[in-house]
Amino acid sequence: MNCPECGDAVDPADRFCEGCGVGLGFSRTPAGGPADRDRVEYDLGRVAGVSDRGSVRARNEDSMAFAVIGPERAPHAVAVVVCDGVGSTARADEASQAAVDAALLGIVECLLEDKDPIEATVYGAAEAYSSVRRLGRPSVPGTAPSSTFVSAVATNSEITVGWIGDSRAYWVAGAQSRQLTTDDADPVLRALTRWVGADATPDPPHVAVVPAGQPGRLVVCSDGLWNYLPTAEKLAEATSDAQPAIIAAELTALALERGGRDNITVVVMPYPFEEVAVKRNGSARSSSD
Repeated sequence: MNCPECGDAVDPADRFCEGCGVGLGFSRTPAGGPADRDRVEYDLGRVAGVSDRGSVRARNEDSMAFAVIGPERAPHAVAVVVCDGVGSTARADEASQAAVDAALLGIVECLLEDKDPIEATVYGAAEAYSSVRRLGRPSVPGTAPSSTFVSAVATNSEITVGWIGDSRAYWVAGAQSRQLTTDDADPVLRALTRWVGADATPDPPHVAVVPAGQPGRLVVCSDGLWNYLPTAEKLAEATSDAQPAIIAAELTALALERGGRDNITVVVMPYPFEEVAVKRNGSARSSSD
């Protein structure tokens, strides 16, 4: 990959260009043991997220990953991926982690190669499929590791959202708030009809494009949040005007207060970029290190 500022070759693992210092700003759920994943918080200024085990589940099977590409004050793009491991399948936590890692890296690689955000979204989903498929054990049918998938790629002109399953993306902007995704789920049986899994057909994700307009906030989340705030209107009522990290923490706290029956993951990004004054602690290079 090449730095979008100076063109020097960069390794995504470095998270910044050694030539000019521009941060790629990767953050991801740590891949350690269950205790390492119980509560994860990251703040890259332009985007921030919280992933919490909740009050009932034995472990956190959600994963999140996001990156700010380019200068902090004028980023070229922000990429977000949230995956929710399907609890009825084996190694669901590993499935969600493999999916977000592969998808984010694939999306960022495409963006740094100046590919279209839709192409980057489709490629990221394909990489998620491939990564989760490698976890499968053909000798043990019916337990294929599986996960949902939702991604967002924001540029100066638009937000491109892609999804498979029932993790969601919302646009939160007062009366203009709306849900950007449509669940791949049977409304009666409450069962997924599409997922990213070792036994899933790797069809492309659904894609929606939202042009830049009046300022608002993109909220990408797992069902651990939207089960308690199922509509865009309810989510808007619960969303403050604070910085992204504070909003993510507030929404997670609300889900916990209402029962926390599932894992909760919330990623928040104010948009458009030029409407947001970035205030944060730490560096855009922060990660799970």
